[in-house]
Amino acid sequence: MTQATSRAFCDGVSRRGLIQAGLGGVIGLSMPELLRLRAQAAEKTRTAKLDTAVIYLELAGGPTQHETYDPKPLAPAEYRGPLNAIPTALPGVSFCEVMPKQAAIADKLVVIRSMHHNSGSHGTSSHLTQSGYYLRDNQNRDNEMPSIGSITAKVRGANVEGVPAFVSIPQSMRFGRAAWLGKGFNPFETGTSADSKKFEVPNLTLLQGLTNDRLSDRRQLLAGFDKVVEIQDNHGVAEATDDFTRQAFDMVTGGGARKAFAIEEESDATRDRYGRNSLGQNVLLARRLVERGVRFVTVRCNTLGSWDDHGNIDKAMRTKGPGLDQAIAALTSELYETGLAEKVVVVVMGEFGRTPRINKGAGRDHWGQVMSVLLTGGNLKVGQAIGASDANGAVPAERPYRPEHVLAMLYRHLGIDPLTTFQDPSGRPRFVLESRDLIPELI
Repeated sequence: MTQATSRAFCDGVSRRGLIQAGLGGVIGLSMPELLRLRAQAAEKTRTAKLDTAVIYLELAGGPTQHETYDPKPLAPAEYRGPLNAIPTALPGVSFCEVMPKQAAIADKLVVIRSMHHNSGSHGTSSHLTQSGYYLRDNQNRDNEMPSIGSITAKVRGANVEGVPAFVSIPQSMRFGRAAWLGKGFNPFETGTSADSKKFEVPNLTLLQGLTNDRLSDRRQLLAGFDKVVEIQDNHGVAEATDDFTRQAFDMVTGGGARKAFAIEEESDATRDRYGRNSLGQNVLLARRLVERGVRFVTVRCNTLGSWDDHGNIDKAMRTKGPGLDQAIAALTSELYETGLAEKVVVVVMGEFGRTPRINKGAGRDHWGQVMSVLLTGGNLKVGQAIGASDANGAVPAERPYRPEHVLAMLYRHLGIDPLTTFQDPSGRPRFVLESRDLIPELI
């Protein structure tokens, strides 16, 4: 026993002896035995949740509930809106007429029609739906709390080495970044849509004239600098930087990441199935990424048009609705056909809904009081509509839920405990989620 391990308290009992005596008297375990059991339990949890993933489709701007998943065909015209309702594969459940492909597979979908919160601000609401916290300063353009993707990247990492843990297509969600958690947990962005003729993700190929041998030399040089930095580092910065550097080298030299992003390898039939447009190809790329080890993927679904439809909602939904419908239907069908539905949860969510009454511009305005959210996969109990809005689609009438409930379900799927805390810049421990109740109908 070394001097350090035998050091005693002032009553003459060694530190080790006190620990062993206390644990032995209470639960009959020594510290090594307890640590071994904890490690085994952690390993079982890690293994059980090792291969789960999330695809988050962000309908930035706030989609209308009436013209998507909660039409009101019996409401007065000023509430009903210009589009018709169509039946789905679920008896008594209707979707908007621009969603026929999803209507046909509604038995594989879950629609929550009673989602609500108290903000009509794009920023405040986006921050809530992507982090579980309201934005305190609505002028802030960066995250005040880490997004769910960044939390996932830090706690879980990627499912496969050599690929990023968190990817955003084509760019991050409005508040889909890491805040004070650290820039190393920001998403890896593709920068362009996957339907580009020469789609190529930046930072995954070597610069011209730079070979793997030369890159290895540079890596060794950086390692030497890191040793010097570590001497002065007392905040773990060097360790984190070294980890991120290692991941970056592995992505560039390993080939796994380039393979994951190689959407050109998908068959013409598959690419046609998702839709030969930016949204369809971006959703297909998201499926390809989670299939190859990326843990969390977000797709900003605004490439066919924003969902902030203050005017002419008829034309707007007929323009972008069919593309979204095709992409979601293709993704859902493929997940269940291939067995990926056990691994992957898909959530389709904007920051709020739209006003129940059509405005003077033939559109709808911001409305946090009720919204619809779609989910599929992840061994959820699909084939149901949860909750309901009132007759005009204005407020929840049954089973009200909030965006935090959805995030809690995603964290559950990922094996992340929402009670986990991280210290913010002021040193205050912050929970992953303050409100962390689940949605029992989905379990």
